[in-house]
Amino acid sequence: MVEDPQSTGPHQFQMDGWISCAPFERLLQMNIVEASNGQAILTMPYHVEFAQGAGLMHGGALVSLADTTVVMAVKSVVPPETHFATVSLASKFLYPVKQGIVTAKGKITKRDGEVLWGQAFIYNDAHKPVMEFWSTYKLAKDTRIRGISFSSPSS
Repeated sequence: MVEDPQSTGPHQFQMDGWISCAPFERLLQMNIVEASNGQAILTMPYHVEFAQGAGLMHGGALVSLADTTVVMAVKSVVPPETHFATVSLASKFLYPVKQGIVTAKGKITKRDGEVLWGQAFIYNDAHKPVMEFWSTYKLAKDTRIRGISFSSPSS
């Protein structure tokens, strides 16, 4: 199968706002419950499309949720359109997810200039921890994001 060169990018897209889900996060059906003061809560449903071969929620989907949760915590304390990236992450899987909705609670644990550290925990429907997550983010020197537009928040 030959891939259409237009489908591989680069692409321009618009997000609903600074603290909103990007296309990949929408694909995983993430929902931002809260993001303020360096903390965030996001949810994501289990779907068979997010499963690995044994029918458990794929670890990559869980890591994506945890990373996005801490990213939203970071976005809650930096100016809109600040460019930053995840530079390292680690996760520890504690319990399998076979159904339901998982909830991630994340926060910034430390900031030193342009470097921020974060932590998140993901819980299943029974409030049992299923994953611990740690990450590091770096603000770019040229902090303005180019090529992506953000809608103004609704009044």
